[in-house]
Amino acid sequence: MEKLPRNRVVIFSTLAAACLTLDLWSKSLAFDSFGVRNGGPWLIDSWVRFRFFTSLNEGALWGMGQGFAWVFALLSVAAFCGIVYWLFVARAAESLWLTVCLALVSGGTLGNLYDRLGLHEVTLPGQNEPIKAVRDFFHFQFGGTVEQPALDWAIFNVADICLVTGAIMLMIQSFFAQPESAPAQSSAATFES
Repeated sequence: MEKLPRNRVVIFSTLAAACLTLDLWSKSLAFDSFGVRNGGPWLIDSWVRFRFFTSLNEGALWGMGQGFAWVFALLSVAAFCGIVYWLFVARAAESLWLTVCLALVSGGTLGNLYDRLGLHEVTLPGQNEPIKAVRDFFHFQFGGTVEQPALDWAIFNVADICLVTGAIMLMIQSFFAQPESAPAQSSAATFES
C-alpha cells in the first residue's frame, strides 16, 4: 500500500487551523465591538441589506434544536474524529480535493464546537456562567423593508462559511468520483491528485 502524500497532513492541519483562527478572531472582534444581540448600521441597504449584528445560537442551522448545544457538541466531536479517520486511516487524503474540503469542514466544526462548550466566556446579563451557544454576526436581508423583509437570512459566522464551502466541495466531488470497481478514466475528469 502506497503512503499518503506527505503534504496532506500539513495541508489539512494548516487549513483547518487557519479557518478556526479566523473564525474565533472574527467572533471575538464582533462581540467585543457590538456586545451581545447588538449591531451596527446597514452597510449595504438596497434590495440586499447587510450589517454586523451579534446573535447567540444555542441550536443548529436556523436555530433548530435550541437548548441542545451539548448534543451538537457531541456530534461535532464525532464528526471531527470521523473526518480524521476517513482522511488518514481510510486514506481519503490521497485526494487533495477531499483533503481541502474536509479541512474547511473541520475548521468550521471546531470553531462552532469551541462556542458550544462555552469557551468564549460570553455571558448574558444576570448570569455568571458563559452561555453555551454559537456566536453569529453576519446578518443579511433580501427584499421588502427592514421591518418586513422578504427574506431575513439566518445570522451566521465564518465557521458556517467554512462548513458550507466544504460541503459544497464534497457535493461537487461526488459528481466526479468514480466507482471503485470502474476502470480508471482520464484523471482530468476527476478532482483527484
